[in-house]
Amino acid sequence: MTLEHFMNDAISPWMREEGPSSDIVMSSRIRLARNIASIPYPIIAEEEKLAEVRKLIEKEYANKSFNSYHNFEFIPIRELTAIENRVLVEKHLISPNLAKHTNESAVIISENEQVSIMVNEEDHLRIQLYFPGLQLRHALDRAFEIDDWLEEKVNYAFDENKGYLTTCPTNVGTGMRASVMMHLPALALTGQINRMMPAINQLGLVVRGIYGEGSEALGNIFQISNQITLGKSEQDIVGDLESVVNQLIDHERNARDLIMRESPTALEDRIFRSYGVLAYSRIIESKEASNCISNVRLGIDLGIIKDTSRNILNELMVLIQPGFLQHYAKKTLTSRERDVLRASLIRERLQLEN
Repeated sequence: MTLEHFMNDAISPWMREEGPSSDIVMSSRIRLARNIASIPYPIIAEEEKLAEVRKLIEKEYANKSFNSYHNFEFIPIRELTAIENRVLVEKHLISPNLAKHTNESAVIISENEQVSIMVNEEDHLRIQLYFPGLQLRHALDRAFEIDDWLEEKVNYAFDENKGYLTTCPTNVGTGMRASVMMHLPALALTGQINRMMPAINQLGLVVRGIYGEGSEALGNIFQISNQITLGKSEQDIVGDLESVVNQLIDHERNARDLIMRESPTALEDRIFRSYGVLAYSRIIESKEASNCISNVRLGIDLGIIKDTSRNILNELMVLIQPGFLQHYAKKTLTSRERDVLRASLIRERLQLEN
């Protein structure tokens, strides 16, 4: 297996599977922050110490398998081109923060792209695991198993009173961030999402865009995650998040029903206009494409557009990103060139679906 394995397909293998409430919850993620007890944290560590971490993880885990996760590929960040780096971010296999590191940072990724372990990001290790749909508790159980597997060779920095010790104080305790990626077009269309965000924040959760902190909610895709890591168990944190997510699912479904009852023709017009833009445009910017893809996905979920896979949203939302477009073209593109290629790839993908 090589880097090319992760670069060529816009959609990760696990994303092709259905999960609970997949019409609204695109994915569930558990991320664990861990540090090695005997080595200074990345923010203050010298290069030779960070090199020790990188070499340890490469030696013990490269090309290994664990349970159903096979052939972990070890990828040093410094060996990536700028475009390859960006594609891995767009596929959520590495964080934007890790992409900025070049010396002793790396990532180790399972063959099915469900597990990635970032090395020398903000912490020595950032373990993340994805599942389709709303599967937070299942993802947590699998993340614990991977965490235990790593701990067989790594002595974690841990305090009996504080829990896992991390670079950022906001991660101390469980060191866990649980998050879900949700498609909420009806709540966005009715304006309800803007009223809900402050209430969600008051519950110790945070709402972000598709690529996490500082990113925009493109295509009505929102990431909901916990802010509190200290003073609660991992199970309690996941339970609190799951409770809010279930409420958002109910609100989104009610909003969809309301729009279907009160404005069915206007909704169909919006959906089919968006489909037409995607199917026939010769130039399209990423924001317009994201909004049109969101509308088409809503049409698929509501049965207005038939014989088209729901996974088309997952695939196209990566396919239209700047990094993937340039990887496909095998060269750096201007903004205008990306807009032309984006329209062409979307047309081809829809024709293939038909």
